[in-house]
Amino acid sequence: MLLLLSALTGVIAGLAIAAMEWGLRVGVSNLIGRALPHGPGSVLHFSLAILLLPALGGLLSALIVLVFAPEARGHGTDAMTRAFHRAGGVLGLRGPVFKALGCVLVISLGGSAGPEGPVVALGAAIGSTFGRLFRVTPAERRTLLIAGCAAGVGAVFRCPLGGALFGVSIPYSEPDMESDAVVPSVVASVAGYSVYLALWGHGEFLLDGAQTLVFTSPMELLPFLLLGPLCGLLSIFFGASFRFIERAFEAMKRLPRWTAPAIGGLLTGLTACFLPQVMDSRYVFLQGVLDRSLIVDSSASWWAWAAFFALVALAKCVATGCTVGSGAAGGVLGPTLAVGGAAGACLGALGEAFFPEAFPEVLRQALIPVGMGGVLAASMRVPLAAVVMSVEMTGCYGLIVPTMLVCISSYLIGRRWGLNREQVRDCTDSPVHAADSVVRLLESTNVESLINRDWPQTIPPQATLRQIAQKIEPGRTPTFMVVQRGQLKGIISLPDLDRVLADDAMAQAVIADDIMTASVPVCTPSQSLYYALELFRQAGLTVLPVVSHQHRTRFLGALERRKIIDALFSHVGGLKELALSEHKGLLEIDRETHLEQLLAPVGNGNGPRIRRLMVPLDAVGLSVRQSDFRNRYGMQIVAIEQPDGTLQCPADPNTRLETSHRLLVLMQPEPGSSQAP
Repeated sequence: MLLLLSALTGVIAGLAIAAMEWGLRVGVSNLIGRALPHGPGSVLHFSLAILLLPALGGLLSALIVLVFAPEARGHGTDAMTRAFHRAGGVLGLRGPVFKALGCVLVISLGGSAGPEGPVVALGAAIGSTFGRLFRVTPAERRTLLIAGCAAGVGAVFRCPLGGALFGVSIPYSEPDMESDAVVPSVVASVAGYSVYLALWGHGEFLLDGAQTLVFTSPMELLPFLLLGPLCGLLSIFFGASFRFIERAFEAMKRLPRWTAPAIGGLLTGLTACFLPQVMDSRYVFLQGVLDRSLIVDSSASWWAWAAFFALVALAKCVATGCTVGSGAAGGVLGPTLAVGGAAGACLGALGEAFFPEAFPEVLRQALIPVGMGGVLAASMRVPLAAVVMSVEMTGCYGLIVPTMLVCISSYLIGRRWGLNREQVRDCTDSPVHAADSVVRLLESTNVESLINRDWPQTIPPQATLRQIAQKIEPGRTPTFMVVQRGQLKGIISLPDLDRVLADDAMAQAVIADDIMTASVPVCTPSQSLYYALELFRQAGLTVLPVVSHQHRTRFLGALERRKIIDALFSHVGGLKELALSEHKGLLEIDRETHLEQLLAPVGNGNGPRIRRLMVPLDAVGLSVRQSDFRNRYGMQIVAIEQPDGTLQCPADPNTRLETSHRLLVLMQPEPGSSQAP
């Protein structure tokens, strides 16, 4: 069922992303595409269209979101991550839909943003919606949320494997992943990718010509050793500038909410008047650098080109902060690729400037797609996914070795300043995994292990009320299994008995068949304890009948809820013992916990009545019984703390007191009636 829903999520996400791609192609070519100067290397091109169109895009997107989805916040990946960790996998569809529409307007009108953030949120919302429609469990809904994210990324970047890895990695800032969602994410990503290609065709890569680049010699790794730290530092600048601009706009509380994206768009347009490349959302600038169409007819030195590429990278960071950080609809994933590609181009130009004619052109070209993955790895904090995405979306499979080197080194340097604030460190920090150990135990243990096959409260349908009452055990809530020739007919619980026990005249007239509940939930030996607990919750019972899997009325025994709880306590106690044996430092916490448990129930309004004392000299060598603490000192020994910190509780009357012992004593309530030792 889950895999079927994942495939359905992928298909719908693929269709949605294909529609969004159509809007972007039409919008960019007919709006900002008409205003931008011809040639990706143009600079200092001032025009009112370039200045004002991004402000219009920010304004329109803000109004759309404010009117139709005012609850929508964030740039896509953080919204999806927040829903995963904090909202049980629930992500409404309305917000991402209107965010995607606003994003198309923002990018079409020159905003420095990428469609991938809204794509992530839209795909995740589709998966979450299917999860709610089919009423799956919260864990399965979170899985569908991730699967939808994977389908969106896999489609828009044409990287099915990279999309799946991105989806399962994005919730965490450390190299961890949501392992339970790997297979559904692959299924959804393949489905979304296939649908997208069916509509837009196969064979397009993010950069044309990168497919022929290969890594051939260990000496070629030297520039990549520099590119990794450069990408890491750029991701730090990207994160710092984005957060600074975001906080600056958040501080403008007196201004209406819709004005901030317009102001951010105006600042983006002003930046673009100097460097129009910041408006490039289709990687035309990087393509021009890769195929040399940008610099083939230029007389500028390589030093000048290096400075130009560096300025473009820095300006792109700032412009993205102004656009997305101001609240306009859009994502930051795409701009990280543009920044990384510009960083690779800058390092290639510096290499040629330092070592003229000795820095091969193919090496300069290779630095561009590899740099794209480097900044992506650090900014999104998904190093493994970035490696796969980089080679898939550019087609440069021959560069996987330097891509691995750059992505990992960049991630190690820049991971503290990632752009997704909703990520947690790893699975252990996520609220959704707080009870993993207990849940795994319940899911991996079958009902078979706890069946009571000789259930004492088993009666035939003809048993009278008096006979039933005689079988009630003192101190035990009655749950009678009504069984005839091995077949379960129903159960009788305490509410059933309460209805008739008040009338003595009915004691002989009423039989079990009259008062039993025939339609009751049952479990089978092969079902998990986790499933059984859900049945307990739904039915409000403390005992469930266990029946044969093949014959659903054949009675095998009973399962008590108390037995499951006892098994859990035993499991947790075993984990505690293992933890204390493995990590000795935890013993101090364990000892203090014991003391807290002893102190908690005996305090009063005048302060705690428990005291921790040394053994009085006149009691050393005597047993607890011989010391007669109650009469001599007006105190009762509750526990004895041994030199190694362990507690003897309750205190053994025959234990001989030593100077190394510490006594936990209960003070007598009558003030002034004793002499403290």
